[in-house]
Amino acid sequence: MTEIRFLTREEALQRLEELSAVLYDCVHGGASVSFMLPFPLEEARDFWRDVAESVGRGDTLLATALHEGRAVGTVLVGLKQAPNQPHRGDLKKLLVHRDARGLGLSRLLMEEAERKAAEAGKTLLVLDTATGSPAEEIYPRFGWQRVGVVPDYALYPDGSYCGTTIFYKRIV
Repeated sequence: MTEIRFLTREEALQRLEELSAVLYDCVHGGASVSFMLPFPLEEARDFWRDVAESVGRGDTLLATALHEGRAVGTVLVGLKQAPNQPHRGDLKKLLVHRDARGLGLSRLLMEEAERKAAEAGKTLLVLDTATGSPAEEIYPRFGWQRVGVVPDYALYPDGSYCGTTIFYKRIV
């Protein structure tokens, strides 16, 4: 059984080990999601503690895919924006543990993140993803529009350069 749940600060802290395991797995699988190798589990825990605090302040939505009761996927929506961008949100960290891929969790997470962002008054979401990655291929299938590519924008966990593709989606 799979469920998408938006976690509170307290729930995120209770699931800290599960969330950290997802991020750890994705980084060690080569995903360009802000972190570099070597990537210790404690660094993943620190990241999720910061996210939990952001959720607690109301700055971030944390959607989590629970499969058989365990957190195996996530997506964040950054709600806090500059005063001239109250309508926009940033979609971040769509992550699915490699053991749980192929279950349709990315689509479920994205649909729920978009719905909840619209409820929060957002009408436009933006995201960036590694150019040429499997993730880049899924966003157009979910109705996202490709804006373009910024070459050498980031690094893969191994230190090699990574282009970044920017997407947007109007919601509501």
